[in-house]
Amino acid sequence: MQVVLNVTDEAMFGLTQTGYTITLNFPTNFVSVRELIETRVREEVENYNQKQPEVFRMLVQPTLSERVLNGFKFKEKKKINEREQYEKAIQAFERNGFIVLVDDIQAESLDQIIEIEAKTSVTFLKLVPLVGG
Repeated sequence: MQVVLNVTDEAMFGLTQTGYTITLNFPTNFVSVRELIETRVREEVENYNQKQPEVFRMLVQPTLSERVLNGFKFKEKKKINEREQYEKAIQAFERNGFIVLVDDIQAESLDQIIEIEAKTSVTFLKLVPLVGG
């Protein structure tokens, strides 16, 4: 039986990608933060590579893309490498580029296990470095 989890993005200082939610499916109701990130990245890359929209949203900015108002875009359409995106996402987590909140409690490590229940809330909170700080 598949377990469904809705994940929401937010950002510090009002730079939120308003209303961005992605639905992820897992084979069990126990998943590590690493598996959560991997599943999210895989889903985003697959969606992009199939549709190749002009503007798209992802957890981390793909190489050679530019940041625009509602996400990212490429000057020329191209396929995104899933493994490269996953590695960038793991590095961003480890460097506090974003934090994962599970029921409003910060996940501490990639190996932390999350139990997915009907009421489980997961938010990826993107942190924005302060200018000059």
